[in-house]
Amino acid sequence: MRRPWPGRPSPGRRRRRATDVVEGMRLQKFLARAGVASRRASEDLIRQGRVRVDGEVVTQLGTRVDPVDSRVEFDGRAIQLQPSRWIMLHKPPGYLCTRSDPEGRPTIYDLVDPDLESLFHVGRLDYMSEGLLLLTNDGELAERLLHPRYRVKRRYEVTVAGPVPRDLGFRLKDGVKLEDGWVKIEGFRAGPGPRPDQVTLVLTLREGRNREVRRLMDAVGLTIHALKRVSFGPLELGNLTRGASRPLDAGEADRLREITGNE
Repeated sequence: MRRPWPGRPSPGRRRRRATDVVEGMRLQKFLARAGVASRRASEDLIRQGRVRVDGEVVTQLGTRVDPVDSRVEFDGRAIQLQPSRWIMLHKPPGYLCTRSDPEGRPTIYDLVDPDLESLFHVGRLDYMSEGLLLLTNDGELAERLLHPRYRVKRRYEVTVAGPVPRDLGFRLKDGVKLEDGWVKIEGFRAGPGPRPDQVTLVLTLREGRNREVRRLMDAVGLTIHALKRVSFGPLELGNLTRGASRPLDAGEADRLREITGNE
């Protein structure tokens, strides 16, 4: 007789409650993979009593669920694991990384099809910055990509008012102190800007702090005219035009998992 896989009830047996499941997936991981929120935010939702498993409110973070058989609800809505979706968007300047704005300014969700509006953005680019932005329903992997532990590489093209100090690259690689600690860049290149009085810097960083590049340039006395993220981890913006988006192929998504060990 074929034995059921761990976590699935045998025929004729009562379905086990989530708190009885030894094998299975942690509830916060399930919520993140289902695209409800990041794993950390899902933990808050559980603590708030907004999640039910098999009809019961669950507030224990250690709760495990059967991804196939457990009935999970968030705010009364049934939640199921969905196939992972990843979209690359070329965010233009003048768009907010938010779902709505009280002032009525345009957001990145104005740029995508309605069926993509449920995806959340992986990190953000500020209002006047442009470039590569990822949208996904895979909250678990998104959180890992943003975590400082994994040091995911980001590359930016920054147009600044020239001239720039000749030792600028050495200074940025040695480290510049900001209000939230020291920042070091990993790669530096300087070249001519779009105008004779401008210089384009190509900077590679691995931390992803809030407005990191803008604060870094301000700390060394440079004025930014344009800021564009051209790569994130193994992904390159390439020739994707402003406002356009495309799905990642399976190989690209796999490379994102590989750089965080999340296979």
